[in-house]
This record gives sequence, structure tokens and C-alpha cells, in this order.
Amino acid sequence: MINSKHLLTLITLAFLLTTSCKESPKADSSDSKSVVKEERDIYALPDWAKNATIYEVNLRQYTEEGTFNAFIEHLPRLKKMGVDILWFMPIMPISESKRKGPLGSYYAITDYAKVNPEHGTEEDFKKMLKAIHDQGMYMILDFVPNHTGWDSDWIVNHPEWFTQDKDGNVIDPIDPGTGESWGWTDVADLNYDNQEMRKEMIKDMSFWISDMGIDGFRMDVAHNVPQDFWNQASKALFDIKPIFMLAESEVESHRNEKSFHTTYGWSFHHILNEIAKGEKGSQDVKAWYEQDKSKFNHGFHMHFTSNHDENTWSGTVFDRMGDAHKALAVVTATMQGMPLLYGGQEEPMRHRLKFFEKDNIGFKDFAYAEFYTKLFDLKHRNKALWNGSFGDDSPDFDVEDQDILQFTREKDGDKIMSIVNLSDKKKTYKLKSAFKGTEIFSGNNVDLKPNDSVSLDPYAYKVYSNK
Repeated sequence: MINSKHLLTLITLAFLLTTSCKESPKADSSDSKSVVKEERDIYALPDWAKNATIYEVNLRQYTEEGTFNAFIEHLPRLKKMGVDILWFMPIMPISESKRKGPLGSYYAITDYAKVNPEHGTEEDFKKMLKAIHDQGMYMILDFVPNHTGWDSDWIVNHPEWFTQDKDGNVIDPIDPGTGESWGWTDVADLNYDNQEMRKEMIKDMSFWISDMGIDGFRMDVAHNVPQDFWNQASKALFDIKPIFMLAESEVESHRNEKSFHTTYGWSFHHILNEIAKGEKGSQDVKAWYEQDKSKFNHGFHMHFTSNHDENTWSGTVFDRMGDAHKALAVVTATMQGMPLLYGGQEEPMRHRLKFFEKDNIGFKDFAYAEFYTKLFDLKHRNKALWNGSFGDDSPDFDVEDQDILQFTREKDGDKIMSIVNLSDKKKTYKLKSAFKGTEIFSGNNVDLKPNDSVSLDPYAYKVYSNK
């Protein structure tokens, strides 16, 4: 029998154990969360993007159906080609009021938190996103924060959220450089002086990450949205989970203030177009790189030979770059930065896709798929080509001959050397240093010595890797 003294002791011990059991996990959980939050740099590039490539999907024109379900069939071949991040042009409902053409622009959105029924249902979208993730790929969504379509409920319920003229009429976007309309008459300009609008915008952005499960954004016309908004938005979005942020801009603060990981390499792209015309050469590439590097403290550019704007409004790579288009694609894939492939370039697509009506890429042969597969495979396995600080962001250039672009990149013992003939003449390049490895397109092993000569046909290219 337990006496009263022993009984009191047991009751006291039981109370202490019970209290301990209740309080300890709470304290541990709180400490654990605190440690995790302190250790994670929310602005850091996600680990899955460190050696990633990016591929733009124009869903309306990608298949005959233009749907989420039809696109799923292409995922295995895109994975095989080495695509990591799928950037989808906007998939939200499109305004009918003031629309251009029979189908309107993707960028004239009526509701930021809904799916365009032309592409399928919300469940179809989730099914496609799951299929993307199952392939080990990631999806970022084109978001349009600068303006809405004219059918947006925001215009009816919150006209103060939009830019208005002196008579109180909502207006379309204005070019800050000229003070005149851009001509984007199918959209209404948003007013970033309004804090309530900003909150609702961030709420809709967060919906796509937390509720729908996407992996980041490409922000349209990011250069016309105030930097202090991007500071607000990025903090809120990065807090949800590690995501990838791409800005349609070359604004230094977008990367330097860590609101975006990546910006467009527009100025570099324009140099490539001029090289194809014979107006610029390798020395201009080096000069651009050195000047650009001095502007940015963080992140990296996305480089490309085409995208939806270039293809439709400026022409295909065949129109703009002619016989130089593959050589310049090699440059974009081996220079510092993330390479972009616009959907259809692997076919290759030889026509300009219509923007406001149904068109079709017309996939059939995938004749350039092997070319891009070799470049993307190299990107994945050779650290010298990894993105930003994960790779070598200080190429060693030799541009003595304006017609030949030669550079090497090296990281943790991994090394590549690119030699590209930028001219329509046969050229010979004499090596300044040794290189032992494999030429990725031919598969030939090489043991090159200083002063060895490499012969290059017009617009030919050689890419060597030691791994």
C-alpha cells in the first residue's frame, strides 16, 4: 500500500512529467523553426536552378489543341533534350473588350487567379503541373503586373487602382520616355501609388505558388513597375518557398536588391543580331561583358537567340541571324548566364507565330533537338557553365581576331573552351593555351597544345570540355 507521503511524491512526478511532455515539443518546435528560418537565405537561387536551362512555352500555338493536356505529351522529349525550367506565357483568362485580333493577347488578363478555359480547367492545369514535376522539371508562370485587360473586375470595383487622365478616365500604359501611349490599347495601366492594389497583386501572385504549386515567375514589363514594389513582393513570395524569379528587364536594381535572380540579356541579344549582319564582332562581345559585369552585384542574365517577342515582331532566327543562328546559339549556351530556348526552335520553326489568333508551331522533325541536347547536357555536367556564382562568371577571352570569339571558363577543375567563327569566311584560330578533353559536337577526344591551329568553316563552332 502506498502511504500518503509516497502518493504525494508520485503525483508531483506525474505532474512534472506531464508538464514536460507538453512544453518540451513546443519549445523544440519553436527553436527548430527559428533555426531553419535563420539558416535559409530566402533570396538565394534555388538549388534546382544552379545549372538549369529554360524553355518558353507558347501554349496557344504549341499544339493544334492549345491545351494543358495536349502539352503533357511533349514533356518526355523536353526532359530528354535537357530542359529544366518551363516558362509558360500567361494562362489566365483574356479580356474581350478592346481585344486585338480574334483571340486577343495573353497579356490582357481579366483575372490573375483563374485559368483561361481555352487551355483547359484548373484541374487540367494541376494535372499538367504534376506531370512536369514528375519529370523532374519546374514551371514558372508569366505574370503581368503592369496592366490588366479592360474586363477586369478591378476596373469596375476599384478604378482608383488604375492610372487615370485629368478627367478621371482609366488609360492604357504610357511610355515613360516619351509621355505617349505605347499603343497597348487592349490593356489598362495600373497605379502603383495605390497600396491596396499592391496588396491584392501580391495576394494573387502568392496564390499561384502556395495554392497551385508553381515554382516561380517571369514578370512581364518588370522595368515599368517600381522597385519598392518588387522589394515588397519578392519578400512575400520567397517566404513561401524557394522559387525562381525572372524579370523582363535589364534594370540593375532588380538583381542588386535581390528581388530577381535573373534579368534579360537584351543588350547582348542586340549585339548578336548585329554580329549576324557583319556589323560587330568578338571584341564587342568582350566589351559588353566587362561593362555589364560592372553593373550587377548578384544574379545573372538569361541569354537567347529568340523568344515570343523577337519571333513575332522582329523575325525568326533565320530572318535575323541567317547562317549565323547556330553559332550564336552556341555563344548564348556557353557564355555566363542561363540559356533560353523558345518553343519551336528545336524543330526548327521557320515562321513568325501570329500573336492574336490561332497559329501552330507544327512540330514534325525536331531536327535541331540533338544540337540543343548536346549544349544542355554540357550545361548540366560541367560546373564551369553553371549559373551565377555556381559557375565561372569571369570568362577568359581571346578576341584578337574580330571574326573569332574564343573564351574559356573554369570552375572547381571543370573547364570548357568555346571557339566560334562569327563570319561568313573560313578562318583559322591558333591556340594560346593547351586543352585536353572532348569536342562535344563531334565527340572527338583532343589534346591541344599552344600554337595548334583549329580550322573553322563559315559560322562554324567548336566547344571543348574536360568533363
